[in-house]
Amino acid sequence: MSGDPVITVLGLGEAGGAFARDLVEAGARVRGYDPAVPAPDGVTGAASEAEAVAGAALVLSVNSAHDAVAAFRNGAEGLGGGAGGAVWADLNTGPPSLKRELDGLAKARGVRFADVAIMAPVPGRGLRTPLLASGDAADDVARLLTPLGASVEVLPGEAGGAAGRKLLRSVFFKGLAASVVEALEAARAAGCEDWLRENIIDELVRAGEPTVDRLVGGTYKHAVRRAAEMGAAADMLDELGVPNAMAAASRDLLERLAAEK
Repeated sequence: MSGDPVITVLGLGEAGGAFARDLVEAGARVRGYDPAVPAPDGVTGAASEAEAVAGAALVLSVNSAHDAVAAFRNGAEGLGGGAGGAVWADLNTGPPSLKRELDGLAKARGVRFADVAIMAPVPGRGLRTPLLASGDAADDVARLLTPLGASVEVLPGEAGGAAGRKLLRSVFFKGLAASVVEALEAARAAGCEDWLRENIIDELVRAGEPTVDRLVGGTYKHAVRRAAEMGAAADMLDELGVPNAMAAASRDLLERLAAEK
């Protein structure tokens, strides 16, 4: 055990705390730092980022995109440079440009860097949450975490690739979730929430491989008519007193497609 590599987790909130606990259960030597959250059982706490990363083989930065650069700069003094030093893996959800900035900072310090995207909700999955990694040290992240129970898919290419794919998926999935929330709020105001909920469930259950082609093809083909329809929907939500960000955005997109015909 004493000769096993140290894995440091920076940020011990919902995701970082779950990763740290699962790493401990898998037998890893884990060090952690969070200015607001105490280290979980089995995790060696540290007083700073620099102390936490000193001598680590792998650093998992799981704080926030807003804090990602500061976390690296604060921890940099504790990192060993060169090929034998730590791998810095940034798991925060941010744009590819942020990951490229971190990669540049790491390269300047002689530190290997990986952009790691968390591709599903962490609660209930912990370290088994699917991860997508890109950048020079993506293979190192997979090598160190896979034996401990993690699922890491390595994406060829530079840092930022994993982050970009996650955010592209977010446009779809988070946009879908927002549309469902807005539609159900409107249906509640109109007195038919249960009916619409059942309708949405039925549509999602029946969705299959042809669904994407049907949605995309129909949207382009019927953009003019659907723009008017979504304009009417946005007006109705106004009358119901329900904010219509998603309906209005759909109308705007359809109007753009119609104008391009």
